[in-house]
Amino acid sequence: MGWPPLRITADTNILVRAAVADNRYQASQAMELLRDAEIVVLTLPTLREFVWVLARGYRRPAADIASAVRRLAAPAAVRVDRPAVEAGLAMLEAGGDFADGIIALEGRRLGGTVFASFDRKAVELVAAAGGETHLVGPAAD
Repeated sequence: MGWPPLRITADTNILVRAAVADNRYQASQAMELLRDAEIVVLTLPTLREFVWVLARGYRRPAADIASAVRRLAAPAAVRVDRPAVEAGLAMLEAGGDFADGIIALEGRRLGGTVFASFDRKAVELVAAAGGETHLVGPAAD
């Protein structure tokens, strides 16, 4: 079968089907599309959703999720903000949220020198990675 040469922006559902393979037909279609595309763009919102779906919906451990993200981002045809993905993966593998790592990096790139949050764990992990942080008041219950 095969696809004509495509330059795609992959939606979260394509990534999930390829990674989880819980629907054989859709998984096959997703993997074929990702493999055959001339360019595959993985946006940061898509990857944040992907991580969230695997963690919350499929209850996958952080190490498995990190491995899946790395496999998706590895092919030469993939276009992704690699520094942001690595920042997210570093946070995920340290026990935090993938999104917080991306937020901290993007904030620094845009001129925000201090990562501020009510989330004590996120603040501690960003600080441990060398970022300047500010914990805002006690976390609300």
